[in-house]
Amino acid sequence: MPVLNRIAAYAGEMKGWRQHLHRNPELGFDCHATAAFIADRLREMGVDEIHQGIAKTGLVAIIKGQGDGPTIGLRADMDALPIHEITGAEHASTIPGKMHACGHDGHVTMLLGAAKYLCETRRFSGRVALLFQPAEEDGGGGQVMVQEGAMERFGIGTVYGIHNAPNVPFGHFHTTTGALMASVDTATVNITGKGGHGATPHECIDPVVAVVGMVQAIQTIIPRNVYALDEAVISVTQIHTGTASNIVPETAMFQATIRAFDPQVRALLKRRFYEIVEGHASAYNVRADIHYDWGYPATVNHEAEARFAADVAAEVAGADAVDVDANREMGSEDFSYMLEARPGAYLFLGTGPGAGLHHPAYDFNDEAAPIGASFFARLVERAQPLA
Repeated sequence: MPVLNRIAAYAGEMKGWRQHLHRNPELGFDCHATAAFIADRLREMGVDEIHQGIAKTGLVAIIKGQGDGPTIGLRADMDALPIHEITGAEHASTIPGKMHACGHDGHVTMLLGAAKYLCETRRFSGRVALLFQPAEEDGGGGQVMVQEGAMERFGIGTVYGIHNAPNVPFGHFHTTTGALMASVDTATVNITGKGGHGATPHECIDPVVAVVGMVQAIQTIIPRNVYALDEAVISVTQIHTGTASNIVPETAMFQATIRAFDPQVRALLKRRFYEIVEGHASAYNVRADIHYDWGYPATVNHEAEARFAADVAAEVAGADAVDVDANREMGSEDFSYMLEARPGAYLFLGTGPGAGLHHPAYDFNDEAAPIGASFFARLVERAQPLA
């Protein structure tokens, strides 16, 4: 596999970076130590500028090429997950209840490897902006970086990112033009009736039958309101009510995750959700309070940039190891906000067999880091060649 020779020579150093980050996970926007570690490595490499405190703990580093040209953005997310690790690895998390179960430690390492190479070689024109982002898992750090003006402040013209993909053949890339990942919204419904004795339900207003009716009716939204070729998902993931077999409870609640690719479909799902819940609340004579969290939008690749990125990936991994027409996925990503702000693309890099993302036994495959770093480096050199 044609990993860049100079980056291949960093493999041991990159492994050390990644395993340090894995031992020291941080959540959400509180990536203070992670950002400090990254900044220290970037200073050692000789980047031209480091700007910290963006989206609280995010940072942007600038590497200048030779001569005038545009600025290309490369993004890595930094945050971990509130999961207790069970890998048993020597480099396992040292913080109970927190671990890098999604491979963001690997994403940071890939971008650091590319940064080291680009600082040494400078075989490109214009500038590279390295975007190290907090709070991808929860909080929308990508949105905050965009809202704080990172794209304008650093003159970023295009932006790219990678996510690792366990159980996809090692070293294989896949992406697609257009929508790659879904939007994600979360609905929480709190239902209030009138509690009482289970032997006298006629004296009560039962929230249990109301929640059952609502959940069953919600399952009709997609098959009866959404065109069959417009993929969407509504999954009710929590229902909580009751304390004993002889008590009609006062309250019930349920929660759902709602996902789509098309903004019009997304809006339709929200409208029908409200209509069904409110209609059933009236029918069952209960009160229903709906909190509908409008979350990350769909991650939509720009066609020219996606095809260009796939071409670069083929240079690194071989044409047979790249799929630019892959199926889109119902997962979500806040890189979507960066793609709304600038043209660009997001790709997946296969890391071979192993536990899946967000699993307590997951661990990033360190052998994949030089591949991702080589992709980022060649992307810059191809996008902004020397005159």
